Amino acid sequence: MWFFARDPVRDFPFELIPEPPEGGLPGPWALHRGRKKATGSPVSIFVYDVKPGAEEQTQVAKAAFKRFKTLRHPNILAYIDGLETEKCLHVVTEAVTPLGIYLKARVEAGGLKELEISWGLHQIVKALSFLVNDCSLIHNNVCMAAVFVDRAGEWKLGGLDYMYSAQGNGGGPPRKGIPELEQSADMWRLGCLIWEVFNGPLPRAAALRNPGKIPKTLVPHYCELVGANPKVRPNPARFLQNCRAPGGFMSNRFVETNLFLEEIQIKEPAEKQKFFQELSKSLDAFPEDFCRHKVLPQLLTAFEFGNAGAVVLTPLFKVGKFLSAEEYQQKIIPVVVKMFSSTDRAMRIRLLQQMEQFIQYLDEPTVNTQIFPHVVHGFLDTNPAIREQTVKSMLLLAPKLNEANLNVELMKHFARLQAKDEQGPIRCNTTVCLGKIGSYLSASTRHRVLTSAFSRATRDPFAPSRVAGVLGFAATHNLYSMNDCAQKILPVLCGLTVDPEKSVRDQAFKAIRSFLSKLESVSEDPTQLEEVEKDVHAASSPGMGGAAASWAGWAVTGVSSLTSKLIRSHPTTAPTETNIPQRPTPEGVPAPAPTPVPATPTTSGHWETQEEDKDTAEDSSTADRWDDEDWGSLEQEAESVLAQQDDWSTGGQVSRASQVSNSDHKSSKSPESDWSSWEAEGSWEQGWQEPSSQEPPPDGTRLASEYNWGGPESSDKGDPFATLSARPSTQPRPDSWGEDNWEGLETDSRQVKAELARKKREERRREMEAKRAERKVAKGPMKLGARKLD
Repeated sequence: MWFFARDPVRDFPFELIPEPPEGGLPGPWALHRGRKKATGSPVSIFVYDVKPGAEEQTQVAKAAFKRFKTLRHPNILAYIDGLETEKCLHVVTEAVTPLGIYLKARVEAGGLKELEISWGLHQIVKALSFLVNDCSLIHNNVCMAAVFVDRAGEWKLGGLDYMYSAQGNGGGPPRKGIPELEQSADMWRLGCLIWEVFNGPLPRAAALRNPGKIPKTLVPHYCELVGANPKVRPNPARFLQNCRAPGGFMSNRFVETNLFLEEIQIKEPAEKQKFFQELSKSLDAFPEDFCRHKVLPQLLTAFEFGNAGAVVLTPLFKVGKFLSAEEYQQKIIPVVVKMFSSTDRAMRIRLLQQMEQFIQYLDEPTVNTQIFPHVVHGFLDTNPAIREQTVKSMLLLAPKLNEANLNVELMKHFARLQAKDEQGPIRCNTTVCLGKIGSYLSASTRHRVLTSAFSRATRDPFAPSRVAGVLGFAATHNLYSMNDCAQKILPVLCGLTVDPEKSVRDQAFKAIRSFLSKLESVSEDPTQLEEVEKDVHAASSPGMGGAAASWAGWAVTGVSSLTSKLIRSHPTTAPTETNIPQRPTPEGVPAPAPTPVPATPTTSGHWETQEEDKDTAEDSSTADRWDDEDWGSLEQEAESVLAQQDDWSTGGQVSRASQVSNSDHKSSKSPESDWSSWEAEGSWEQGWQEPSSQEPPPDGTRLASEYNWGGPESSDKGDPFATLSARPSTQPRPDSWGEDNWEGLETDSRQVKAELARKKREERRREMEAKRAERKVAKGPMKLGARKLD
């Protein structure tokens, strides 16, 4: 019944895109662009409309339809689906473009490289070899119109309309007599195709005598193809062998890469590893479409199923540059997220090293739930290189971290690294990173952490860490109140003006002048206070770190190479002294002989110029001063220090210990003891210990210990700045990371730990009150650093 009839074209799972056909193909077919209805994926559809009185042409089209369905080869146009009705024939293939249109578009875009042509001709010749040698078929239609190019730039042989058997069985056009001559006809047409690829449309057969633009390495083999004697024309397989000989037209890295990719599934793991390691060097010379559509799928497959590991990362991210943002999200990001969960150290460190290439494609939920929980394990890794790369990766991850991960979890790891890590360069990098991401922290975390962390860095035995501490204060200058600048930061910086290392002293003097200039400007015009402190209590924002941008620019480049060099060549141990010598060794006191110091004209000359221009610079506005300051390069500073010390772990440490023993100011705390108190009490309350004098004060003099310093112990008159440093007990010390209950990273019961810390602090407060009462009646001063023994 008529109402049960269905239109096969309408039910066909593919549809034509309503636009004119692509070019005019010789023969009965018209090429249309199409798509799959279910997925929208692009395809090409060859359409033949049956016309009355064209029975012979219809038979040719039906024969071609049959050949498309039965012939399968990587270099022959891939058949996907077909439709045959009384009115039309539809052949659906992979999305392709006729070679003539493709070459014209490439010429307009800048031309086609010989590498691409060499591989394209290789594919066509290989398809002919398959037909002639394996299938005993004569193509009989090799020409420009019978070659198509897919989206990866791969050339495919089509135009199967006039194909017939070389053995004489079956239908098809009449044979010419001798099979060898039939084969040679295909090779002669191949020669014509080569001429047209390099020189354009062939005007007449006589033009074949002039090779024109055909490369010299290909000319001898081309001449064999178009020779007058058909019997000397080579077989397709021999033609390939001749062109692949050393120095031949098809002997190049691009062809070799394609051949390897075609057989990658049967290659040995060692061969795959070597191939992927060398692939990155060649990708820049390869066509973009080839990288996107052929290399990328193979890289993804190799990682997913081939256990290729970290070796695929470099070429993977290099190919990723050719993708759009949407393609990157679909193809690369899922693989990257999966890679972060890998336990392979090589994979982890390469991901961290190349994070800059894909961080912009990661959204915040993905970073906080799937990336950061795996990355933080690197802070605890025993390999210093992984710890270093993990610290530096925070520069890229910090803007995308949520409140808990950034202000709590990350700060705990930074505190541990800065206090306990045995590698001085990693402690230095931690300070650098903190200065760079300071503007992203919440206001409460900034107030609690920054001053304490940078103060601790200034007491690190590793000189570049002390430089980083000074630069950290400078980079985050807009995040401190005027009270903090005067009462917390300047006292720390003043102590560094007598540092044994000139590089530290230079940076300290420069920072002091800038902070004093800032304080002086507010003192002269108190109305500036609100503007100067506008960022102190503001919410976290990357825009607040204007000065940090120029200051910490070396954190990603200079420090990375420096740190790796220091870790390999100058291994250090965990710091044992938290207080650096307050002045150089006095005259007459023996000190270890220092290593000869090479001249450092760059540093000294730079700061002498700064001194000469001091008065003029201080008259400029505070904002302009800080934004324009060049805070130097830590790499240069550290290399200057390394030139003065042969070994940080032996001689340098002995020298420093000797200087500390001969110094008038001694420390009673070390980073390890600071960390222990942080872990036990929940916060870093064991800060600086004020030095004491051994001589009793004159009668009527108020002892410094009578002031409430807000710390566990007090200082005596021996400190010349003692009477200037008194401040209310409610203010935290510069190196305390806050009064919050900070739990240790390795404890299982955080609430119990916090309660024990609170009790210890309460006991310590009562002990201190008792000590103060005893000191009022004591006849002599009490030495600092004394502890009660139970």
